Amino acid sequence: MTELIYQLDSYIREFNAKVVKVLENGIILNQTAFHPRSGGVANDLGYIIKDGKRYDVIDVVFNNDEVLHVIKGGVIDLSAGHEVIGVIDWNRRYRLMRLHTAAHIISAIFYRDYNALITGGNITPEYAYDDYSLEVFDKNIFEDVVRKANEVIKLGVEVKIYWLSREEAFKIPGIVKLANKMPPNIEKLRIVEIPGIDVQADGGPHVRNVSEIGEIVFIKAENKGRMRKRLYYTVRP
Repeated sequence: MTELIYQLDSYIREFNAKVVKVLENGIILNQTAFHPRSGGVANDLGYIIKDGKRYDVIDVVFNNDEVLHVIKGGVIDLSAGHEVIGVIDWNRRYRLMRLHTAAHIISAIFYRDYNALITGGNITPEYAYDDYSLEVFDKNIFEDVVRKANEVIKLGVEVKIYWLSREEAFKIPGIVKLANKMPPNIEKLRIVEIPGIDVQADGGPHVRNVSEIGEIVFIKAENKGRMRKRLYYTVRP
């Protein structure tokens, strides 16, 4: 099982690790700060260094309980037991973190004010979109939510991350805001809390303070069908 360093500290940009397995297209490490694509959040990119040689990481995916780092051109001269250094593409990661925390604020407001759950979504470094379980399509609703989310950002609230037992976590109203998906069946859940705003079970990287998001910018809204109204947004600067 790969230890997920980014769940403990999303700001770690460089880390030491040991190669556990070498597969045809990549490597599995004993620990990693690379975030695999999960929860609708895009994966990290970056590179691995061994004895001064650089191996570009072009994809990161979960492989059961392990994390596979896909290496450009495949792996020909790394072996299990090798000590390596991993380096994250920080600009990409930080954009993802800002958009991810923004997504939590937006979903909390949709849930609080419109009783809407997330029915789909995707976060890339450039922009994000979320689908919500709204019956009526009204652009004013989306603009209202973005405006309220930006008011939250101005509060400068610290983001808290901690673990709770599954039983304790599910006593919290709104701990899951995904309409069709529950957290994995594990004993302890990682909780991301924006005090007074939101609390969710979540495994991805986030900023430490909502002020780091900057400003959420409304891009457009689309009607994707019944109970599926989509909001596109980004962050600046």
